[in-house]
Amino acid sequence: MDNTPTSTPFTNVVSSPSPGQPHGPMTPPLYPSPGPPPTTFTPQAHRPPNQTPSSAGSVASHFSTPPGPPMFSSPIRPSLPFHATPSPPQPPPIFSTGSGSLPTSSPAHFMNGSTELPLHYPAGSDDSGPESPYVLFSAHKVLKRKKAANVPSLGFGAVVSPGLEIASGLEIIERDPYRCQNCGAYSNLYCEVLIGSGKWQCVICKTLNSSEGSYICNSKAELLSWPELATSAVDYVSGNRRPGFVPVPEVRSTSPVFLLIDECLDEVHLTHLQGSLHAFVDSLPPTTRVGIITYGRTISVYDFSEGSVVSADTVTGDNSPSQDLLKPLIYGTGLYLSPMHASLPVAHSIFSSLRPYKLNEPEVSRDRCLGAAVEVALGLVRGPTAEISRGIIRRSGGNCRIVVCAGGPCTYGPGSVPASVDHPNYAYLEKNSTKYMEKLGQEARRYGAVVDLLCAGNCPVRVPLLQPLAKSSGGVLILHDDFGEAFGVNLQRAAARASGSNGLFEIRCSDDILVTQVIGPGEEAAPDSHETFKNDNSFHIQMHSVEETQSFAISMETKGDIKNDFVCFQFSVRFSTSYQSDVTRVITVRLPTVDSVSAYLSSVNDDVAAVLIAKRTVLHASTSVEAANMRYQIDERVKDIAYKFGSQMPKSKMHQFPKELQSLPELLLHLRRGPLLGGIIGHEDERSVLRNLFLNASFDLSLRMVGPRCLMHREGGTFEELPAYDLAMQSNAAVVLDHGTDIFIWLGAELAAQDGKSAATLAACKTLAEELSETRFPAPRILSFKERSSQARYFVSRLIPAHKDPTYEQEARFPQLKTLSQEQRSRLKSSFLNFDDYSFCEWMRSLKLAPPEPS
Repeated sequence: MDNTPTSTPFTNVVSSPSPGQPHGPMTPPLYPSPGPPPTTFTPQAHRPPNQTPSSAGSVASHFSTPPGPPMFSSPIRPSLPFHATPSPPQPPPIFSTGSGSLPTSSPAHFMNGSTELPLHYPAGSDDSGPESPYVLFSAHKVLKRKKAANVPSLGFGAVVSPGLEIASGLEIIERDPYRCQNCGAYSNLYCEVLIGSGKWQCVICKTLNSSEGSYICNSKAELLSWPELATSAVDYVSGNRRPGFVPVPEVRSTSPVFLLIDECLDEVHLTHLQGSLHAFVDSLPPTTRVGIITYGRTISVYDFSEGSVVSADTVTGDNSPSQDLLKPLIYGTGLYLSPMHASLPVAHSIFSSLRPYKLNEPEVSRDRCLGAAVEVALGLVRGPTAEISRGIIRRSGGNCRIVVCAGGPCTYGPGSVPASVDHPNYAYLEKNSTKYMEKLGQEARRYGAVVDLLCAGNCPVRVPLLQPLAKSSGGVLILHDDFGEAFGVNLQRAAARASGSNGLFEIRCSDDILVTQVIGPGEEAAPDSHETFKNDNSFHIQMHSVEETQSFAISMETKGDIKNDFVCFQFSVRFSTSYQSDVTRVITVRLPTVDSVSAYLSSVNDDVAAVLIAKRTVLHASTSVEAANMRYQIDERVKDIAYKFGSQMPKSKMHQFPKELQSLPELLLHLRRGPLLGGIIGHEDERSVLRNLFLNASFDLSLRMVGPRCLMHREGGTFEELPAYDLAMQSNAAVVLDHGTDIFIWLGAELAAQDGKSAATLAACKTLAEELSETRFPAPRILSFKERSSQARYFVSRLIPAHKDPTYEQEARFPQLKTLSQEQRSRLKSSFLNFDDYSFCEWMRSLKLAPPEPS
């Protein structure tokens, strides 16, 4: 049972969850069912990456520390949906929960004088299976009965990507939206409109609102000329616009970039880094402004005002730079941010002039004043506190990216820690450093700057100390093996990805629905950060940045038995672009309600459900001990789903898992074994980075991180999608395994022995891998290896060991096996080593469950 006390539904993934927080609904991984006919893929010619640019009815705002994970014995109680950085409890606002707190539903028709006019509802609106790039629900229908709907082991919710790149069909509106004066909801295509008076009825609270005469028309068909009444997603654009501004919220064009480069690298690492930096500036649009700062024991800020001459101003790194120290940089004649079209040769000269570290010091002990370097960059981003020019006061700060290329920890100046963890005061200094980095990240966010930390090399960078800097600013921390290809690609994508600032994400639902948890890149918004309405029960989340690579996982419950035929959900995000224009994106979705549990289960999207389940689970797995507990909770969750929605098998104590959720348990097994919860990667810092990335990641990347996608190369350059079982390791084949942050290419020994054929196959596999990850951030590592090589363990550990199953089960769940000859099957069987890991069928039977039959 989920014994979580009623509290506000915000779970801030930018801070580590408190031990024992409730274990929330999870989402199934993206896995093809083993039964259906195989899907084939033909890779296109590789294109380079695009470089262009809670109680029912009430909400408590205080934070709480919930008890341990649920045992799923009864419906969950409302939990804290957006856990922010720990702060003192605050008195909750009082919301009326009585039946009269919200307006009653308006009648089906309104009277305008003596004439009764029909209400608008667009013909052709389909509620059977809404598909939106911005909002993905775990089910396309909602159960009316509360007890069945609120089974916590399966749960209900949505993955929302409010900053996703603008779709080609998204409507752009250059005016202010019409909003409900009672609850703040926006007019939308599901609103009923009184065409004679232009009044519209809010779908959330049923209040009748004025459109100031705009919606007055002669027929319902004329209402479709209003974009917000014709489509489910619209963008409202307002604010200052440059001359010739095109009214499209293009946010990737001109954000300046500060590069902070570690000076303490050995020659091999520096050579790779220089290559990545040269390629980076060559890839930038000509108008992008770039600044270059290097740091070691001192900080060098490079000046582009000297034409082709390379010069730099030096700042000491032993203390935080004072305002007096920064004044010559801010008010002087130096040019520290310059467009690439004017400064490209200078940038190349700077990178070529970098020299390897010469002193005889271990990498971990070298003086790196990373914190002070970020402070200097922020001082230049912030500029004068207020600049008056021609009667206009320029807002300080602005959209900017600070990208740190780090090869080791911060060991000098503010935020530093001793080189050795055995230092007697290390724990105390570590605590102070963590607080400093978090405060520095918050300062960056205040001025519209995002700090990304791209770390590489063999030196430990002290992930727990640097992670708060990236989190608090809205950036990411990524670990790389070296400063080579993957690092260079991520450097390009970190600077080029779409970004908005000052984001405010709002969630509104029909009165029947309660939001219980929100996991994503933000924190609970302060009450004075948004407009308030008389009966506004929405949830407001302050976003650190608004990017297409992010998503929110939203868990929901029903407050009681639902009597209406539909429930409505509205998600909106307001943010500023690099043009200093303001964008309000509004997405409205309506789902039908059903009484039948079977109809509900048939509407479940296993992929979305798996991602939701996984994010709720990973949130509570910040340590290895907690991860082990969460693996146990996955077992309990799968059993509870079978008990609640499946059936007991005749003459047996085993339960049959519901056939409608065929791929869900297999995806959860991948989650249980994979790098997010399992032990297939070596260091806890690596797992910590992956978990933090996963909790904020887009739906597509999240899905791939939960469950790998297995593609086998076929004759003619096509690829067949197969279940991610070890039965795919056939010696005459090549396999591509996409696991989100890693893509593996495995060549069978028989194929690898054929030089010409293996080279062509490997080239096709690499092309496919590049296409699969073309727009992904962070860009994955792409590793290739041969059968029985030492690195092949990375590949094998991510596959379910189905070779242990009986032949009939192998053929049922891996139909491709039937195409092999008896000799090939014998060789395949003899190639496997026995491990203790369960196959999927063995795992289900160990839980006393019968796996769902493949279709």
